[in-house]
Amino acid sequence: MSTKTSELLAAAAPRTVAVVQGISDDQLDLPTPCPDYAVRDLINHLYDVVVNFQALARRQEVDWSAKEDHLTEGWRDRFAVETGRLIEAWSDPAALEGVSPGMGLPQETVGDMALIDLAVHGWDLARATGQRLEIEPAVLAAGHGFMDRMGETGQRMGAFGEPVPATAEATALDQLLGRTGRNPAWTP
Repeated sequence: MSTKTSELLAAAAPRTVAVVQGISDDQLDLPTPCPDYAVRDLINHLYDVVVNFQALARRQEVDWSAKEDHLTEGWRDRFAVETGRLIEAWSDPAALEGVSPGMGLPQETVGDMALIDLAVHGWDLARATGQRLEIEPAVLAAGHGFMDRMGETGQRMGAFGEPVPATAEATALDQLLGRTGRNPAWTP
């Protein structure tokens, strides 16, 4: 069984997993488009995202303050496994029902948060490590829908930076990145 959320996660996940698996150990200290995060920090954050959003799909509370270094032996493969579990957790239609007890938001919005984190941070990591990341049009459309609903709130809460204005020739991805406070032309 699947849901629209799990289908979108399944479209985004393999591409982000491929980027993560393509990161070499000598790239872990490189800067990323997220000013406070080096590559290693962003991988650890994204690992927390894929694990914590599994619990949120089951309406469990999570502790975002628990910081752990996930970059131990086999971390690339573990990230792939946990990302698969994320898709599985959101494939249960019950995961999209009601309001998240831990987040106070509709479960569907929480699922979209997982999607946008996976896609946008995948782009961050790709850009920081010289890789390419193509994002499916349906994932981009869902990301824009999420930003329409939650962008201002996310910005007030510090989840997104100040929007970066899009140029006339900006792609849908460039526009989404700009809405999350990223400069699509960022280079290390």
